[in-house]
Amino acid sequence: MMFGTATAYGGAGARYRTIDVSSRLEGASPHRLVGILFDELLRAIEAGQAAARRGDRGKRAEREARALSILHGLEASLDFQKGGEIAASLFSIYREARRLITLGSRENRIEPAEQARAMLAEIAGAWDSIG
Repeated sequence: MMFGTATAYGGAGARYRTIDVSSRLEGASPHRLVGILFDELLRAIEAGQAAARRGDRGKRAEREARALSILHGLEASLDFQKGGEIAASLFSIYREARRLITLGSRENRIEPAEQARAMLAEIAGAWDSIG
């Protein structure tokens, strides 16, 4: 019974996070939507690092996949025509973050993801400050 309870709580937590994200997305401006993506990206990386520290490879892979997916979404949102050099720089940063997360996973190390998170946290902070 103990295992069933943990599963029920885990499912409830996942539902709560889905509702939380959905409620933040409703009516958000495009600028705020990108901010939400940054928030979720940083959370996914942190959760992946925590799972790695616990030795939970499955949860780590799940969280890293989410982080990589969000990075792809951020890349896809770049407008190279209007954004010029800034868009190109962000593209390079996102690509490097993906490389670091993948490298850390492949080599079973936390440091590359920590480096990616620090890099992305700077961008997220700058994004919030212009909002």
